[in-house]
Amino acid sequence: MDFDFDRLKQLTETSGVPGYEDRIRALVREDLEATTDTVRVDAMGNVVGTIEGESDYEVAVAAHMDEIGFMVRHINDDGFLQLDALGGWDPRVLKAQRVTVHTEDEDLTGVIGSVPPHTLTEEQKQKDPKVEDVYVDLGLPSETVEETVSVGDLVTMEQTTVAMGDHVTGKAIDDRVCLFAMLEAAERIENPEVTIHFAATVQEEVGLRGAQALGVDLDPDLALGLDTTVANDVPGFEPADYVTRLGEGAGIKLKDSSAIANPKVHRRLRDVAEENDIAYQMELLPAGGTDTGGFQNTYGAKPVGAISMPTRYLHTVTESVHQDDVTA
Repeated sequence: MDFDFDRLKQLTETSGVPGYEDRIRALVREDLEATTDTVRVDAMGNVVGTIEGESDYEVAVAAHMDEIGFMVRHINDDGFLQLDALGGWDPRVLKAQRVTVHTEDEDLTGVIGSVPPHTLTEEQKQKDPKVEDVYVDLGLPSETVEETVSVGDLVTMEQTTVAMGDHVTGKAIDDRVCLFAMLEAAERIENPEVTIHFAATVQEEVGLRGAQALGVDLDPDLALGLDTTVANDVPGFEPADYVTRLGEGAGIKLKDSSAIANPKVHRRLRDVAEENDIAYQMELLPAGGTDTGGFQNTYGAKPVGAISMPTRYLHTVTESVHQDDVTA
């Protein structure tokens, strides 16, 4: 691979749901302390590593640290856990998955079970699943579960990150793959003409909250978001609905439901890509938002843009990106 796969694997497999990004923040902070001039962590948990530039202009580059997950909302009498979602989940993808329950003292492996289909009634088969209907089985007596697990404990999906053909697949590709790209950029940039703030943000998956707060504190002259985007280049979709295609380069955002990229910014990104023979594709996302929207108007109007990572199967444990797009 043309990039450090082991570093990406570590970032994606480390847990960190919205509001509880401690483990991933420790990795990011260590990296940025080695590559930037100053590093600070704000009250929300955003990490900002700054490389001082020669002019008075400032640019913020943001990628979010948090991954979608859950919080334990109830433990029933038989020791099964019921969950509350942290971020956007399609309940249909949760059945028959392993999870990690993060208690105060230890991490426990559990499963979200799925009963055999031939035992379901027709009414049960037709029922639309909800996150509230999901139960985690820890394989422990109810008394042990009650002693070990508490309401408010966190739950993340348990999955390894692997190379699959030309792709990389795993959990939390959204947005650890762009966090990885940002950390790589911080390592490679020397003596920039402008001051660059590399921002690893929190709570993006529950409403761009970290970026909105950080936009006020930093007040950059330009903000660039780095995030995954939809790649529906799979059976069942018309080409007009693909948004992006894997293997055709990094996405340069035109719009999503949270922001419209400044025309000068997305044209400049395109020109830079062409000047350096970097594969790219234009991205127009009908729905969904990123930290780009969080920065756009939180402290007065400012130009924004975004570079996106085409990703199949978003918000599942099999999110997949193309190695060439990561390099781009």
